[in-house]
Amino acid sequence: QLHLVESGGGLVQYGGSLRLSCASSGFSLADHAIGWFRQAPGKEREGVLCISSGGSNTIEANSVLGRFTISINDAKNTVYLTMNNLNADDTAVYYCAARSVSQCSGVRGLQGSAYDFWGQGTQVTVSS
Repeated sequence: QLHLVESGGGLVQYGGSLRLSCASSGFSLADHAIGWFRQAPGKEREGVLCISSGGSNTIEANSVLGRFTISINDAKNTVYLTMNNLNADDTAVYYCAARSVSQCSGVRGLQGSAYDFWGQGTQVTVSS
């Protein structure tokens, strides 16, 4: 059974950095595009970044452009979200998700409806 577990969330100061991990089991990352999403209290879920299998391409939201990156360690079946220069607007629960296809398919990769499997989320709080 396909399973995703996020970790690495926590409290970080304004301007700081954090790296989230998404550990997968029950499937091969070679067959699935992986996305990171976030949801802040009272706001809609937002697609942050997507990476196609093998890291062949990525797509990112404008809100994190130049600050967040996504990467894959196939040997560890883990996808990482590295977040730099964090601000209060980045405070949210962060989720990783897997598509049933290997490609992000452009902006489709930032739409939650394109994903079939989700982790439980990890909280990121940025303090001023």
